[in-house]
Amino acid sequence: MTLQITEVRHTAHEIEIAVPAETVHRLLAEVVEWPRIFPSVLAVEHEPAPAGEQRLRIWDVVDGAPRERPLRRIVEPDALRINFQELRAEPPATALGGAWLVEPVDGGRSRVRLLHEFQAASEADLELLHARVEEFGRTELAGLKRNVEFAHAAEAATFSFEDTVEIHAEPGQVYDFIDRADLWAERLPHVAAVRLTEDTPHLQTLEMDTRAKDGSTHTTKSHRVTTPGERIAYKQVTLPALLALHTGRWTFTTTGNGTTTATSQHTVTLHTDRVTQILGPHATLADARTYVHDALSTNSRATLQHAKTHTEG
Repeated sequence: MTLQITEVRHTAHEIEIAVPAETVHRLLAEVVEWPRIFPSVLAVEHEPAPAGEQRLRIWDVVDGAPRERPLRRIVEPDALRINFQELRAEPPATALGGAWLVEPVDGGRSRVRLLHEFQAASEADLELLHARVEEFGRTELAGLKRNVEFAHAAEAATFSFEDTVEIHAEPGQVYDFIDRADLWAERLPHVAAVRLTEDTPHLQTLEMDTRAKDGSTHTTKSHRVTTPGERIAYKQVTLPALLALHTGRWTFTTTGNGTTTATSQHTVTLHTDRVTQILGPHATLADARTYVHDALSTNSRATLQHAKTHTEG
């Protein structure tokens, strides 16, 4: 017979980060930033929630495979605190929650504390879970420190842009063209080869060989989160040498009368220490921004134009 444990275990981990406390709290509170500061996070969406709290759907990667999980949060800006609760605790946990606390320290730095409280169904499961939470707390804070400090220092090297095309077709038709990336090698001249897997519905892994203007090819790998007929969010996990981060989103919005506004949005962070190595000794950060913007927009516009031709035809 399984012993039901009522004991709630607690853990606490902390780390100092060379970024002001208000900035750290903002990056944790604004979930649109999570793909920048949490390497495993692909995308986050807000769900309807009672007043005073947030309900989030998070898509992240665990052991190389994408997954989806729901999270409840209460954000306290004045206290620089965020309380959270997993709404679908994964075994061996039967309940899992905690809080992020950010405290200012001297020199424009901050101290971040990560608290966990959890339960399991048996003593053996509780000990196993405790060990996992301890390991997670250490690695999560170490990763947070590394990525928040990088994100803060790389603000000038991070930028976003969009390309939009009006298409005389229904949103679902245009969405289907982007969703069926397994057909892109047949449909898109700049795509040399594609490997698409979808082991879990609406969670895709896309590996693609893309042709550059000079005829060379490079391979990228992305995880994609699909919302049929509406949007596809993605995060590149195998990046070109000049990029430290690349996330994006395809969106499909009806404008009425059978017309769709199709948009490709990109957010990128440049590897500033590689600019001259890749683009030449006199290249500047502005040159790198232009180079990356042009390269990604060229492919996005080409894909959208082929989607237009395909669906309108």
